[in-house]
Amino acid sequence: MNLETPKKFRGLVNQAHQVAANYFRPISRKYDKAEHGYPKELDLLAALLDGMNAGSPDAIGATSASKRGAAREQQEGIKNGGNLSALLGVMELCWGDVGLLLAMPRQGLGNAAIAAVANDEQLARFGGTWAAMAITEPGCGSDSAAIRTTAIKDGDHYVLNGEKIYVTSGERADAVVVWATLDKSLGRAAIKSFVVEHGTPGMTVTRLEKKLGIKASDTAAISFSDCRVPAANLLGNPEIDVQKGFAGVMETFDNTRPLVAGMAVGVAKASLDRTRELLKKVCKLDYRTPLLSVSHAEATLYRLEAEWEAARLLTMKAAWMADNKLPNSKEASIAKAKAGRVANEVTLKCVELAGALGYGEDELLEKWARDSKILDIFEGTQQIQLLIVARRLLGKSSSELK
Repeated sequence: MNLETPKKFRGLVNQAHQVAANYFRPISRKYDKAEHGYPKELDLLAALLDGMNAGSPDAIGATSASKRGAAREQQEGIKNGGNLSALLGVMELCWGDVGLLLAMPRQGLGNAAIAAVANDEQLARFGGTWAAMAITEPGCGSDSAAIRTTAIKDGDHYVLNGEKIYVTSGERADAVVVWATLDKSLGRAAIKSFVVEHGTPGMTVTRLEKKLGIKASDTAAISFSDCRVPAANLLGNPEIDVQKGFAGVMETFDNTRPLVAGMAVGVAKASLDRTRELLKKVCKLDYRTPLLSVSHAEATLYRLEAEWEAARLLTMKAAWMADNKLPNSKEASIAKAKAGRVANEVTLKCVELAGALGYGEDELLEKWARDSKILDIFEGTQQIQLLIVARRLLGKSSSELK
């Protein structure tokens, strides 16, 4: 594995960094204070991104985070493809603002889910759709297999009933990718994902959440009451395969968890960069000096930088494996667990190292600390990721190791 950014992506990384510095940062505090206010400035940026991706085999963004491209290419040597390009872009944009990235039209986790499992006809039909992801339910917690929303076949439609909470971009997006079970008695094997477009009778946004961080992004609760969804909107195979179980739906996470880890890497890098600038005024920051001979502040910064580098490399590895059609479920969870924890620790420690400056609104450090907390929670909590890693390492099923 080459540890440097692939040459063909360096232009993308530079452009994303410029967007983060000159587009996201200037409006970051504005939309942190205006919770639930839609950042209209993102419309132009989203349109530009759509134009860049139109007809391009090297599309960037959430829709490129899929093993589909790798599966269709003749595998000759190492590939650096859509998953890695999406990850590198996410890292840079979250150096600017996590909430604004999550609020970007057509760049949601629902779009990554469609890219991962939709068939060719669905890809064409939902190509310009902004899709949110609806998995979590009241009382369901982190166990995605315990969802109770039902989907009952009725002719050419499925009838959905249930409630989803903490749906990122749930109000603003054009559609929501909803996880529902076809038959509760068959357990996780019967869980499928459906694209439900806003305006569908029976689908109602019941409330918007007030949150600790990522306030630029709306987070909604959505109810489904006899909501009729075309059968053609079921993503992937409609047949229930008890042998394959939950694997088909869970494949989405193999692509999205490295992206969330990338968000964590990005915001942690922002905190480290700013803290380093502030500490330079009082510390030498000479990396050649032994840790025992430097101040506690310097030693802490060096340790945080090492943790960040480990998280970055693990995250890039998970995306690289997806590009090369390698099973990466364990690595995606390792990256998500490491990066989520590191981002929380780094951003909070940077607030501490900066003292009064870090706690006030004159600096973005306190905002980054608030924003980072969600990155250790959504797409599977820290504890769930460690459980998945343990199952993979020990060869245990979910029923054998809970």
